[in-house]
Amino acid sequence: MVNDLAASMVLAIWLYLIAARGGFWLAAERDDRSAPGEILSWNGAWPAIAAIIPARDEAACIGETVASLLRQPYAGAFNVIVVDDQSRDGTAQAARDAAASLGRADRLKVVTGRPLPAGWTGKLWAQQQGVALVEDLSIKDLSIKDLSIEDLSIEDLSIEDLPNPPAYLLFTDADIVYGAEALPQLVARALANDFVLTSLMVKLRCKSFAERLLVPAFIFFFQMLYPFAWANDPRRRSAAAAGGCMLVRRDVLHQAGGLAAIRGALIDDCALAKLLKARGSIWIGLTERVHSIRAYAKLADIRRMVSRTAYAQLGYSPLLLAGTILGLALVYLAPVALAVFADGVPQFLGLFVWLLMALAFRPTLRLYGLSAFWGLLLPAIAAIYMAFTLDSAYQHARGRGGMWKGRAQANVSELR
Repeated sequence: MVNDLAASMVLAIWLYLIAARGGFWLAAERDDRSAPGEILSWNGAWPAIAAIIPARDEAACIGETVASLLRQPYAGAFNVIVVDDQSRDGTAQAARDAAASLGRADRLKVVTGRPLPAGWTGKLWAQQQGVALVEDLSIKDLSIKDLSIEDLSIEDLSIEDLPNPPAYLLFTDADIVYGAEALPQLVARALANDFVLTSLMVKLRCKSFAERLLVPAFIFFFQMLYPFAWANDPRRRSAAAAGGCMLVRRDVLHQAGGLAAIRGALIDDCALAKLLKARGSIWIGLTERVHSIRAYAKLADIRRMVSRTAYAQLGYSPLLLAGTILGLALVYLAPVALAVFADGVPQFLGLFVWLLMALAFRPTLRLYGLSAFWGLLLPAIAAIYMAFTLDSAYQHARGRGGMWKGRAQANVSELR
């Protein structure tokens, strides 16, 4: 009787996920659904854009990121702002060297970030300082010299008074590399559809065993949690964005209260998506044009990445944590237990659901160039992510929640 009930439950859950969860598993929301390499047409003027890159100890990656942006064949005004968030390595110099090597040092601005104040997460505070620079200086003035944020004093200047204010802000990370034409493609999509937020789930590095085991599943789980088709539907409340690449309309962000409105969010990208979707249409999709070069060589590296935000996703609730672990066990582990230990109809249904989830995983595996056989490991992969989620709660209990580059960011109201 217990096996019959469990088999019926897991079958119902997976039939719902496959048929009624926004088709998340198809990985169909992509930026290349037209002809490969085709650039969306845009016949109007190209708006001014400022890319803002928060960077803390990113000397190993920042040069490639800056260079890839400055190589973009963008017809409008485009500048890059790197906010050096109190790095302890050569992050700022690496950014400057990359721009200088291309002869485009005048299009890069390096800002020396201030200490993290109470109530802000580190990334959002760094981004806010980049936004402050954009709002205090016009794009054409960004090449005068490197400034510390303390030097900004144009308090009475309205954004609308600026001679060339950027129409869009590109929030991107210090490990993101943009392929040829990626920026014009992104901007054209935003302009053609009047999106207030256009985001790409960048293709993560997938070379080491740990990356091949866990990275595609991370993308799969993210889409399950935030179905892209639902996020892109203006009739639905669901909202999502991927923090590595977010093109935002500056005026709409300003009207929504700016980054200060979400200053304590650890999952800042989805918080921003929710904030902006209340004011217009948003879009998120997968891409192969934009890549992350951050390496996760070991399982421990991915554990730290997941543990940083997993418990925050659950609102730091022990009850939600327990419910999530039980739910994941039912969805991913119960089918395997039934297939191995049950008999009769429950065993058949357990095996059927196990194969069904493996097939559902296949489009994401194909995106990452991996064999469909990895799909059979999805229950074991889910168990690893369950362990990471428990570790996230443990780290929070130790006062190390949201740890990133030596900075604990959970309970940000207590930060100084």
